[in-house]
Amino acid sequence: MTNDVPSSIDNGGSAVAIAVLNAIQNPVVMVNEAGLVAFANWEAEAFFGASAAHLARYKISTFIPFGSPLLALIDQVRERRAPINEYRVDLSSPRLGQDKLVDLYVAPVVSDPGSVVIVFQERSMADKIDRQLTHRAAARSVTGLASMLAHEIKNPLSGIRGAAQLLEQSVVDDDRALTRLICDETDRIVSLVDRMEVFSDERPVDRMPVNIHSVLDHVKAVAKAGFARHLRITENYDPSLPSVYANRDQLVQVFLNLVKNAAEAVGDRSDGEIVLTTAYRSGIRLSVAGTREKISLPLEFCVQDNGPGVPADLLPHLFDPFITTKTNGSGLGLALVAKIIGDHGGIIECDSQTNRTTFRVLMPASKDASVDDATTITPTGPTR
Repeated sequence: MTNDVPSSIDNGGSAVAIAVLNAIQNPVVMVNEAGLVAFANWEAEAFFGASAAHLARYKISTFIPFGSPLLALIDQVRERRAPINEYRVDLSSPRLGQDKLVDLYVAPVVSDPGSVVIVFQERSMADKIDRQLTHRAAARSVTGLASMLAHEIKNPLSGIRGAAQLLEQSVVDDDRALTRLICDETDRIVSLVDRMEVFSDERPVDRMPVNIHSVLDHVKAVAKAGFARHLRITENYDPSLPSVYANRDQLVQVFLNLVKNAAEAVGDRSDGEIVLTTAYRSGIRLSVAGTREKISLPLEFCVQDNGPGVPADLLPHLFDPFITTKTNGSGLGLALVAKIIGDHGGIIECDSQTNRTTFRVLMPASKDASVDDATTITPTGPTR
C-alpha cells in the first residue's frame, strides 16, 4: 500500500513518520482545510474499504453517514484550535458496515492551519467483550440455582413419580392417562434440572493442543448423518492454523450445538447452507481485571447460516439462560456454550442480519504456538 505524504511532514522525516502512522493499529486520517482526505494510514484504508489514493480524491463527508457528528467535531476543532474527544459515535452505514461504533480524537495540525487529524478507536470489539463477560456472569448465576434445584426439587419429584406409578396400578383405564401425564411431566422437569446441573461444574477444564479442523470435521459428519442431512455444509479453513488449547469433547459439544442451531434456523429451505470457517486473527488481547494476565485470542472459528436471522431485540440477550425463540426450547443451549467458551478463556459473539447469521468464537492458541502481538482490550464488565 502507498500513502500520499501530508504537506506538514518534511521530506527528511516523511518515511519515518509514515512508518510510525502505519504501525498504529487505529485508523488515522488527516483532513485538509478543503475537507479532502490528505493522508490515511493502512488501518484507515481497511476501515473505509478504499486505498489512500482513492480517499485523497474525495472529501471526508463522502465516506461517513450524512449528518454525522464527526463533521461538527472537525468544525469545532478548527474554530477552537484545540483537540476534542468524542465517545461512542455511531458511523454505521452501508459503506462502512453495521455496528461501527467508534471513539474519536480530533486534533488540529499546528503547522497546517485548517487541517485536522482524526483517530478512530473502534468500540465494537470492546463492547462485544463486555457483553460476553456479562453473558458469563449470567451463566454463572445459574450455578447456584442449579445446585439448589438438584437437592430441593429432584427428590420431591421422585416421590411424586413413584406415587403416580402406584396409582396407575389401581385406577381405571380412563384415569390412567392422567397418571401417565404426571410421570411424563416429572421426567421432563428432571431432565431440565439435569441440564442445569452442568452449570454448577466448576472443575478445571482438562485442556491440551487440539486440531480444530478435526473437531469440525467430526461435527460435520454427525450433522450430515442426522439433523443437517438436507443442508449443504461448506468449509473455509486456514490450513496453517495452530492448535487450539482446549478440551476436545467440550469443543465438539460447543460446535454441535452451534451447527444444530444453524440447521434449525435454516429450516427446510432448498438453498439452506451452513459455512464453517477458521482463521488466524492477531487482533486482540483480553486484559483480565485485577491481574496482569493478558489472554491472546488469535484463533477465530465461525458457524454461519443463511437463515432469517436473530430478532434485533433478542440479540443482546442471546447467551442469557432461558432465552430462546424455539417453542419447546429451554434456552440453556447457548448459555452452556458461552460458559464452556468462557471456561476456556475465550469469547463468543453473534452477528445477525437477514440471510446471514454468524456465531464467532475467539480462543487462545496452544501454549507452544507463537502468537503475534495484538491490541490490548481492558473490559469494563464483570470478570471471573
